[in-house]
Amino acid sequence: MANSSSLESFLGKAIREERLGHGLTIADVSERAGVSRGMLSKIENAQTAVSLDALYRIAATLGVSLSMLFRNFGVEGGSAQHVRKGAGMEVVRRGTKRGHTHHLLAYDQGPTRTFEPLLITIDNQSEVFPEFEHPGSEFIYMLEGRMDYRHGEQVYSLQPGDSLTFQGEVPHGPGALQKVPIRFITVIVYPHWGGTQTEEPSERAISV
Repeated sequence: MANSSSLESFLGKAIREERLGHGLTIADVSERAGVSRGMLSKIENAQTAVSLDALYRIAATLGVSLSMLFRNFGVEGGSAQHVRKGAGMEVVRRGTKRGHTHHLLAYDQGPTRTFEPLLITIDNQSEVFPEFEHPGSEFIYMLEGRMDYRHGEQVYSLQPGDSLTFQGEVPHGPGALQKVPIRFITVIVYPHWGGTQTEEPSERAISV
């Protein structure tokens, strides 16, 4: 069984990695969590025990749950997210209608997102999509069906095996749906924001 000192070392390392991963300083987390800088430094360096209340506030500041901080404690090796077929989280995108689904294939943790992989299925050939804009880059890989895809002034005809990579700031979205059902993988890679965001860089629809 792991002893208290190993638990303190594990939590200190986990907190430091989460903080650095989001570009936060000790001062940033200290101010937002209501924990003194000296105490936070001691926690990260396993020089003191941390109360449950303080740990909860630190985790909330870092945008993770308490269970996420403990997720690898006592586990040999690293960890990976394994999403089984059909088990991705279904999400809704603003500006879209029925006739298609978005399944999130990985769940980025923390106050900022770095990437977002989705499996998109379109069943309704008459559906009309708005155009979207978002920060970062996007990659599309076609699995099934055929469709036209708009990016700026260009229209690309996509079929199984085709891929398309583009900048998300340029208006884009599905155009004519040539053959349904359509399934494709899309991965959005967000830019580094250098700190926490007041609002996640979620994809938004714009009028056309």
